[in-house]
Amino acid sequence: MISRRKFVQKTATGSAALIVGGMILPKWGFANSLGANDQINIAVIGIRSRAKALIKGIHAYAGAKVIYNCDVDDLIIEEHNTWCEKNIGYIPQVQKDFRKILEDKDIDAIVIATPDHLHAPIAIMALQAGKHVYVEKPCSHNLHENELLVAAQKKYGKKVQMGTQQRSAETSILAVKEINEGIIGNVFKGEAYYTNNRASIGKGKKIPVPSTLDWDLWQGTAPRQAYRDNVHPYNWHWFRDWGTGEVHNNGTHEIDICRWALGVDTPESVTSFGGKYTYDDDWEFPDNQQVTYQFKDDKFITWTGHSRGMLKPNRPGRGATIYGSRGSIMLSRNDYQLFDLDGKLIKTELEESKSATTDTTGEGVLDISHIANFLDSIKTDTKLHAPIADASISTMLCHLGNIAQNVNRSIKIDAQSGKIIKDKEAMSFWKREYEPGWEPKL
Repeated sequence: MISRRKFVQKTATGSAALIVGGMILPKWGFANSLGANDQINIAVIGIRSRAKALIKGIHAYAGAKVIYNCDVDDLIIEEHNTWCEKNIGYIPQVQKDFRKILEDKDIDAIVIATPDHLHAPIAIMALQAGKHVYVEKPCSHNLHENELLVAAQKKYGKKVQMGTQQRSAETSILAVKEINEGIIGNVFKGEAYYTNNRASIGKGKKIPVPSTLDWDLWQGTAPRQAYRDNVHPYNWHWFRDWGTGEVHNNGTHEIDICRWALGVDTPESVTSFGGKYTYDDDWEFPDNQQVTYQFKDDKFITWTGHSRGMLKPNRPGRGATIYGSRGSIMLSRNDYQLFDLDGKLIKTELEESKSATTDTTGEGVLDISHIANFLDSIKTDTKLHAPIADASISTMLCHLGNIAQNVNRSIKIDAQSGKIIKDKEAMSFWKREYEPGWEPKL
């Protein structure tokens, strides 16, 4: 693998540099050896926060350009236009309805950073329209959509990458390579965690829909509800109709790293403990949760999600630790630390620039790397770091964690199909109810 430093030197174009995480990055990519007609035209759907990090990634890639910004809220569009002019030097075209963008045959790829309930439906429609797709985690709102999205990618043959950007971290790639070579012996456990102290979201009041917001289009696939004052633009994460809880919002990243490092796919059983302990508000998911995934060969992964109340003793806001018979490895977006069985630090590998870990944008050099990998794959068929066939398995684990919590018991999983075994109640969570006319189909 070419180091990021060498890659940047090799592909520098002399165009305006981009500053990410304090690191000045020239544009990179393969455009220098290709003609102008090889530009990848991109539409970004959902532009409030996370999209800004992704747009910087696109802008850092020679041979790709954001043609459309798409959002259903005029205030977000107005703010984002100002941000674009300042940070990438131009304002892309604006479209509020993503379906009109999919009709544009000049658009090659779609980047999706909407609320969770629209991730898979938009991705499937984009594939049907002949577009490549970069979809933020989680790639689906439910396990039915998970299956549909994987099937759609196979049917239409386009590139689909999920936004688990740590898969593109050089230090994590190195750590997994060394784990496979036996640096910590036989690995058996992955410990994933996230900690924050999120405030109460209160109890929402029904109010008129803001004149700047297309509430019907925002709801999309979800059954229609009256507008409330504590949902948009962020707190939808904690409502089941639109969000998927902390195990998806942040756990997808660390659970994915543990699964990658342990070399496991579908679990044999899933158990979840926890609940909502902190505030009497509209939050519909656990605010503290512990999930255990048991795999074959006595391997297991634990997820500890502390949405409200910081983990003690003090730890970074998020991380993953891989345990083996001869030591352990701690992995984050910014480093790799190797320890022996006594807990003595043996070595540390650092990323060349830091990424944010607990804010809502999550900006960092890994977005540059992960977007570049996606665009390289479109141009030169480079292997994706988080192809949807694999990334969807990590998403599946998170869904299963929520389902085990919902039914308040361990659930058994068929290793081949991923289906829940002999549990009608648990399987009732496999698919959601859809607004008529909005159910995704192949």
